[in-house]
Amino acid sequence: MLKKVRDFIMEEELTINIYHNKVNVVNYSSIGHFDNNKVIINHDKGKIIIHGEKLVVSKLVTDEVLVVGKINNIELK
Repeated sequence: MLKKVRDFIMEEELTINIYHNKVNVVNYSSIGHFDNNKVIINHDKGKIIIHGEKLVVSKLVTDEVLVVGKINNIELK
């Protein structure tokens, strides 16, 4: 039981949640690039490239980032 609770709290797998005009990424490595039209988020196995308009990094903490704006396309590389 304790192991299940620890695994839930210490989740290390990359998670991407896509909402209307928002993309939330948990357990990323770094932000490689960001401007109004493109945000590149690096993770252990590749990159997430978010294309859009008026993109803003709205939330930035150690292991979580929230990108807000008009999302046109999301690439996984």
